[in-house]
Amino acid sequence: MSFTYIQEMPKVEDILNEIPLGEDLSRVKKERDTVIRDIFEGKSDKFILVIGPCSADNEDAVCQYNTRLRKVQDKVKDKVILIPRIYTNKPRTTGEGYKGMGHQPNPAEDPDMVKGLKAMRQMHIRSLRETGLPAADEMLYPENYPYLADILSYVAIGARSVENQQHRLTISGLDIPAGMKNPTSGNMTVMFNSIQAAQLPHVFSYNRWAVRTSGNPLCHAVIRGATDHYGRCIPNYHYEELIFLSEMYEKSGLRNPAIIVDTNHANSNKQYQEQPRIAMEVLHSRHRSGLLRKLVKGLMVESYIESGRQDIGGGIFGKSITDPCLDWETSEKFILDIAEILSKE
Repeated sequence: MSFTYIQEMPKVEDILNEIPLGEDLSRVKKERDTVIRDIFEGKSDKFILVIGPCSADNEDAVCQYNTRLRKVQDKVKDKVILIPRIYTNKPRTTGEGYKGMGHQPNPAEDPDMVKGLKAMRQMHIRSLRETGLPAADEMLYPENYPYLADILSYVAIGARSVENQQHRLTISGLDIPAGMKNPTSGNMTVMFNSIQAAQLPHVFSYNRWAVRTSGNPLCHAVIRGATDHYGRCIPNYHYEELIFLSEMYEKSGLRNPAIIVDTNHANSNKQYQEQPRIAMEVLHSRHRSGLLRKLVKGLMVESYIESGRQDIGGGIFGKSITDPCLDWETSEKFILDIAEILSKE
């Protein structure tokens, strides 16, 4: 093999002891989990926004952004629940580019997986301490989840991971909501198969242990658009697609059916400025259909302090170094507009 073994990864208990969460923050996280769980179980009609930068590349910028989110959350808490998006690992379509803080805690330096693991946990804890809002992260590497299991309130499985057996089985052992994105092909059957697999109990090999899971009833659908065989983007957030998907979902027999609409990626044709317009269309569709009001429970939005993106080393604080994001001023107005529309339903 051409593997070069660089450094053994630390044990989970060692990292948790070195960077503890603390009982006070653990209570905050559990209380927030209940609020979010109630939405997915249909006990609450509040609307979820998983919102934040494409990649969490800078701890100070991410925490400043999330502090701003906290202030807006207080204004919209009766209608909207904000889950900060702190994505510390990034899938790369071609394998090139910045792979997230888990790989490079400093994007300008060489990868260091051990430092990255610690940086991920430190950033999540700092954000939770400063805002009281436990975050969402993407599960790119299932084996890393135990290092963040006591912190996260939401997990996303990306379009390129949703068909992977280990991702599906790992999600079956989580006790928080997990969103399964439709694959880049747009095949909804693949997504539903993933949800079904994650909702079932399993016995499998995980981090050198044989483990048993009980199934995750909070696993649900995230629709992010698709690409055809020419690479063209095909949105799937329009009214007709939402109705068809919702009817398909209800017939599936899956527990706690829920749809989160990703307003970026193939749904926006990678035009990040279109996210507020797409969100407004989704809300209008919900207004027209009782079925959609029941099943469409939230949105995913890519947003940061500054608009657009920059290359690594660009030097602009709070500007994405991966996909472009909405700026803060646009995002704040966008959140307030959503709350106002929901208050009139």
